[in-house]
Amino acid sequence: MQKVIGYIRVSTEGQASDGVSLEAQTHRIGAWCEANGYELAGVFSDAGVSGGRADNRPALQDALDAVCRSGGVLVVYSLSRLARSTKDTLVIGERLEKAGADLVSLSERIDTTSAAGKMVFRLLAVMAEFERDLTAERTAAVMAHKRSKGERTGTIPFGFSLSDDGVSLITDQTEQAALQAIQEMREAGMSLRRIAESLTERGFKTKSGGTVWKHSSVQSIINRHHVSAA
Repeated sequence: MQKVIGYIRVSTEGQASDGVSLEAQTHRIGAWCEANGYELAGVFSDAGVSGGRADNRPALQDALDAVCRSGGVLVVYSLSRLARSTKDTLVIGERLEKAGADLVSLSERIDTTSAAGKMVFRLLAVMAEFERDLTAERTAAVMAHKRSKGERTGTIPFGFSLSDDGVSLITDQTEQAALQAIQEMREAGMSLRRIAESLTERGFKTKSGGTVWKHSSVQSIINRHHVSAA
């Protein structure tokens, strides 16, 4: 009986982009094995890991090593659990093929044990990346539109406050004064630590309302507002 290795993952944003937990992914893989007469030899899990580069996910590498040694089948809930880019997905597919192993993705119903399955795998990998690129473009366009209207797109930057409408940003004069002080001290060549000490001594409050400044907070403001030294 051909052995199956399962691979599951949830991202750093919480549950996976498709909302499926580690437990649910494991259940689906186990159910598929039972229905198709396969032995589930093990399940490898990357918990709280994004779907970036494959070589940055230790459990994925362990799963690939195991399935390539046995010449079995790697089963995942969906291609999004396996990789985020077409390149990584196809590299994984080629590695499995060279080792005489196969890939099954349950959501897309991909099964590379057949020639047709191999073709579908390559096509869907390309389409999955295309859809992600479209989503990224739409998101970028929405954020750009919000910024052009002066609307908040994330955390409220130092030097500004949220207006009464709960959407637009307005200038915070007290924080603007602190920004001006940071600019002047930076141009004078003062270190981040000394700037933080000076802001504390002069009674400026941090964004959270604190009275003690840290050099890391000063660095964040300098980076965001592109404050340069003399």
